[in-house]
Amino acid sequence: MIAVSIALLVVLTLAALVVLYVAYPQRGRDIPRAGWLSEAMVRFTDKWPVEPDKR
Repeated sequence: MIAVSIALLVVLTLAALVVLYVAYPQRGRDIPRAGWLSEAMVRFTDKWPVEPDKR
């Protein structure tokens, strides 16, 4: 039961980070009251650039 709870917590945390990234840093804005998180996300994505889909 504890393993399932930990797995759900990890999944929810990752989902929240993805939503925050799409809502703020990708658009060039800082996350309110968490500028340090915006900077960390930008540094991480600068290391792993993704090419846009060219369809």
